[in-house]
Amino acid sequence: MDEDSRYEAVRSRDARFDGAFFFAVETTGIYCRPSCPAVTPKRRNVRFFATAAAAQGSGFRACRRCRPDAVPGSAEWNVRADVVGRAMRLIGDGVVDREGVAGLAARLGYSARQVQRQLTAELGAGPVALARAQRAHTARVLLQTTELPVTEIAFAAGFASVRQFNDTVRAVYAATPSELRAAAPRGGHGSRRTATPSAGIPLRLAHRGPYQAGAVFDLLAHEAVPGIEEVTGPPGRRTYRRTLRLPHGTGIVAVAERLGGVGRQAPSAHSGGWLDARLHLTDLRDLTTAVQRLRRLFDLDADPYAVDERLGADPRLAPLVAARPGLRSPGAADAEELAVRALTGRARAEQLVRRYGKALDAPCGNLTHLFPEAAVLAEAEPHGTPGALTAALADGVVRLDPGADRDHAQGALLALPGLDARTAAVIRIRALGDPDVPPPGVDVPDSWRPWRSYALRHLHTAGELEF
Repeated sequence: MDEDSRYEAVRSRDARFDGAFFFAVETTGIYCRPSCPAVTPKRRNVRFFATAAAAQGSGFRACRRCRPDAVPGSAEWNVRADVVGRAMRLIGDGVVDREGVAGLAARLGYSARQVQRQLTAELGAGPVALARAQRAHTARVLLQTTELPVTEIAFAAGFASVRQFNDTVRAVYAATPSELRAAAPRGGHGSRRTATPSAGIPLRLAHRGPYQAGAVFDLLAHEAVPGIEEVTGPPGRRTYRRTLRLPHGTGIVAVAERLGGVGRQAPSAHSGGWLDARLHLTDLRDLTTAVQRLRRLFDLDADPYAVDERLGADPRLAPLVAARPGLRSPGAADAEELAVRALTGRARAEQLVRRYGKALDAPCGNLTHLFPEAAVLAEAEPHGTPGALTAALADGVVRLDPGADRDHAQGALLALPGLDARTAAVIRIRALGDPDVPPPGVDVPDSWRPWRSYALRHLHTAGELEF
């Protein structure tokens, strides 16, 4: 989009572009999402930014009315396979907070200077600024949903010091942490500071456009492995729960299926919505990572408008798209776990959990274990294709982290003895979040690019293709 097109999106308060870009108003010093309900500023006073971090770096603070930090992520980072796209996925997973810029660069195979230069040139902000914006958002969530002391929140959000935390919050939100906490909404889902470590952290996981929650929950219910995940409740009101292995500890998450324009009913053309979630974490430093993994699992950063427009123009897919606007291509909460399950199947995965899964220190109902780590499986059952896969995952021969090179990962998978093209395609779609994977052995038109994974999900959901 050129700047005139972006301004038109702002003038029409078009929510389809929330997260795709941000705009700032020079006369007020505030930056917003395109759908902000405030009075439209004059064109000459508006500046556009690719990321919230770039707006913050230019001295603008977040709008308190539209909360631009809470928008869905840009779908561009899921589509792109270049270093910028890979870097953005890794930053979202918290790699800069855990490993620094040097760790990010090492995962990408570039020098820190090259990564800094490419991100700054294209996005207007480097990895440190992008991670800082993400930490500020995490801090706001914790301030407004928990009773935790401010000092604990500072370190849980990833800040190196309380002073850095205070300075960042004031710069981004034009308020002190205490003022931000006091401004938390009252009543309903956003009740002030109702969350405690035992009750979990309530969140709204935003998405843009229509969302076919029913199809996603159907798939999760079909695949659920007892002990690590479950789907309960009647269709339309189901809850998906699962355990998570995270960098600093473990977690149990619950995500609710929503009706009223988010489930089986299509919302208006310019609307979005959210999924309600609750996270129980043994270490709050894992909040950002846990949220990003849920967003990948539920494909919440997708652009359903672009997908439906392209696939809806195809005669074969048009009726399927019309029947299920906003159908998502679910990913994975744990990429290595998904790879093993794609190879072994559900029944065998359940056996692996019972034999080798790590028991939770505090089981929660039917959720009792974590899925066994690849290194544990490689040592316990080293033979056959599953043994080759788990050994490759444990040794780093096959990398499935958010910044992995997708073509390289697929090549490494296909080099394993006995691993077929279908399984590699499933892993690429689900574990690596690739939106453009064709079904192996099936000729599909190029007009489906770059959304062939979504076309496959439409065909599978309609019962026209087994995959």
